[in-house]
Formats: sequence, structure tokens, C-alpha cells
Amino acid sequence: MPGSADLPELLAGPVLDVAPRLLNAVLRHGDVAVRLTEVEAYDGANDPGSHAFRGRTRRNAVMFGPAGRLYCYFTYGMHVCCNVVCGVEGTASAVLLRAGEVVDGLEVARERRPRAGDRDLARGPARLCTALGIELGHDGTDLVAGPVSLTLGEPPTEVSTGPRVGLRGAPERPWRFWIPADPTVSAYRPAAPRRRS
Repeated sequence: MPGSADLPELLAGPVLDVAPRLLNAVLRHGDVAVRLTEVEAYDGANDPGSHAFRGRTRRNAVMFGPAGRLYCYFTYGMHVCCNVVCGVEGTASAVLLRAGEVVDGLEVARERRPRAGDRDLARGPARLCTALGIELGHDGTDLVAGPVSLTLGEPPTEVSTGPRVGLRGAPERPWRFWIPADPTVSAYRPAAPRRRS
């Protein structure tokens, strides 16, 4: 199994190779650690669903590298979601961390999400960040140096793929990867149609 020193080199690969390799990896921040069970791949300029499809901005700058950084963003003006940056520096690709199982720091995660059952503590990208205490200020964090760190796990024996959740841009691409039958995997929801004003 690669050590933390090998992580940036592994993450420098193509996003569709990296994404399933992150299943069973453990993301840790402080006392809480989450084993990843569901992720989604986003391929920058080649992907209408990516934040970087139209080029570099202040918001998405971390996506352009180097690999092994955390890309964090606000969604709906109130929730933080996080991604692992991958691919060649200068091109934008990242893997959204969609769901996982809290494997350390369970009591702290319960305090952060007091109305959730244990299965749901990190079931969904915003919930995962809340359980781990990841905030927008962690954008750009080096996942080897910390304070948020990533450790690869044993690859799962089986991986399922399907369309990404809630996307209007390229929703048909089967770029969501998850561990089948794991109870912490989130429910699939297509994007809601936009209403004309």
C-alpha cells in the first residue's frame, strides 16, 4: 500500500483512474476520520459538470494543481463540500468526496451532527465536511502535510459506477463510484429541472 509520500504521485494520474482508488481511503481532520465509500470524478475543461469547465477563477484555482490538495467550495451559500485535486498540474481535475463511514472520533462527529444517525453522519458531501469539521478555510490544504490528511486503504473488491448526483452538465456520464451495499452511500438524485422565470 502506498505511503503518504507516494500520495501526490498516485493522485497525479487521470481523474477516472484516481476516483475509484480513493474508495476505502481515510480522510482525517483532528479527532475525526472517515473511510470514503462514494466519490465523483470531475474532469475540468473536458467536463461540463466541472467548476473548471470555463477556465480558471479565484474560486476554482486550487483545482489546477498540484495534485494532493483539498479543493473546498460553498454550495447553496451555506454548505461546504470538498474534493481531492488530481491530474497534471496546470490542468483542472478533482474528485468530490460524496460519502463515508466515521471510523474514528464518533462522539465528536455526533456532536457536530446531533440529529443524524451514525449511518448518516457523513452520508452526503456537505455532511461529510460537517462531520470532519472541514471549512472553506481548508481550501488548498496539502493532504500530506495536513491538517486534513488522506491515507489510502485497500481497494474494494467491487466498485459500482453510475451517473453523478444532481448535475445538469453531462449528467449521463457514469463518473460516480461507490462501494456496493455499503449503507453510508448516498441516495441517487437527478438534477431538478430549472424553471423559466
